[in-house]
Amino acid sequence: MRLDWKTPKAFYEKLNEEFHFDFDPCPPNPTFDGLAIDWGGRSFVNPPYGRELKKWIRKGFEEWKKGKLVVFLIPSRTDTSFWHDYIMQADEIRFIRGRLKFDDCKNSAPFPSCVVVFRGGQSVEQIQHPEI
Repeated sequence: MRLDWKTPKAFYEKLNEEFHFDFDPCPPNPTFDGLAIDWGGRSFVNPPYGRELKKWIRKGFEEWKKGKLVVFLIPSRTDTSFWHDYIMQADEIRFIRGRLKFDDCKNSAPFPSCVVVFRGGQSVEQIQHPEI
């Protein structure tokens, strides 16, 4: 089973325009362990989608508890324990209509996806207007 799904560039750019990310704990060919370090103040996270996914969700949840913005792109797996333990506490869940076509794939993903937003200690106004 494939674990890494490269975020569609236009999809990421639209999210980045909204949230102004400063960190990605899951970059292609990472030189560090994103689970073992502190994340930036505004993180975009497209984690590996296998058994490790719950660890990434838990880590993002912990970073959010520190007051950080964390935005996940993950499969919509509403029947899992991590969904009920962590995702249901998010500030926002955006279900994606249809299936994403990840950048390095010929076909659409074999699963539904969603964007999960943990806003941290920032208000909606601060996120939409970072200069405030």
